[in-house]
Amino acid sequence: MAAMTAARADEVLKICLDEELPPLSVHHRGKPDSGFDVALAQAIAGRLGRPLKIQWFESKLDEDSSPALEANALLSDGRCSLVGGYALTKDSLVVPGVKTAKPPDFEGATRDDRRRRVPLGVLVPSQAYIYSPLTIALGPKARDRRITGVGDLAGLRIGIESGTLADAILMRFDNGRLIDDITHLVPGRDDLLGTLDRGDLDATLLDLRRLDAYRATHPDTKLAGSGYFYPIGANRGYVGLASDPGLLVAVNQALTDLQAAGTIAQLGQAAGLTYLPPREPMILGDVWQQILQK
Repeated sequence: MAAMTAARADEVLKICLDEELPPLSVHHRGKPDSGFDVALAQAIAGRLGRPLKIQWFESKLDEDSSPALEANALLSDGRCSLVGGYALTKDSLVVPGVKTAKPPDFEGATRDDRRRRVPLGVLVPSQAYIYSPLTIALGPKARDRRITGVGDLAGLRIGIESGTLADAILMRFDNGRLIDDITHLVPGRDDLLGTLDRGDLDATLLDLRRLDAYRATHPDTKLAGSGYFYPIGANRGYVGLASDPGLLVAVNQALTDLQAAGTIAQLGQAAGLTYLPPREPMILGDVWQQILQK
């Protein structure tokens, strides 16, 4: 391992990051790159003694997109050796059911790149470095409501984005007890947190990362975090290819050292992220089955 590390010391460490995932990673033309995953990538590269290059990509939220296939295509195409901020679930780490896939749109992509299909490899995760749960956010009229579980939302005007995990959780809760309180919004079109902030809705269930991002761009927001985290959440880590096991060994050691030094938590706080350390299960199982059992 020492020989391998020495041999690769001058080799650029390429890490793929989503260009629009604040406060994890943000890339806007004419502005400095920012986010927790950017800072962590820099720290990892420093530990490995290698120069860093971030390959930015755009992940589209639609029915045909697959984060697992997008990550695999980027890695298998040699665009990067690691994809950061990857949700560690069993579904996202299975051997792909197709042999090829198109990479997502990435910085520097040509017209031909957007048409190509890439032969896929097998994904292997690093150890986790952050926990990403769903949380309940409260609007100005309900900000003092004590929330210890989803059932405490009864009687509030609940907003939820259609077709999301949060939608399934709330619609199925206690045999549909909250259905009459729920207003559905369209992801990517309706402004869920803005509607909540104006007081037109009272509460929502969403990724904690999104609440952090909204607070960062709306310092005068009237939204309140409930402090409640839904018990089913996913850790995030890096993902690479099984064909390069040595890199993941080195990255895991770097993550262990940075975690022990408290550096990862500090990077999260500096990025405006509510940092929560990884927790069991390290790789989340069948989410939908767990929801149906609750």
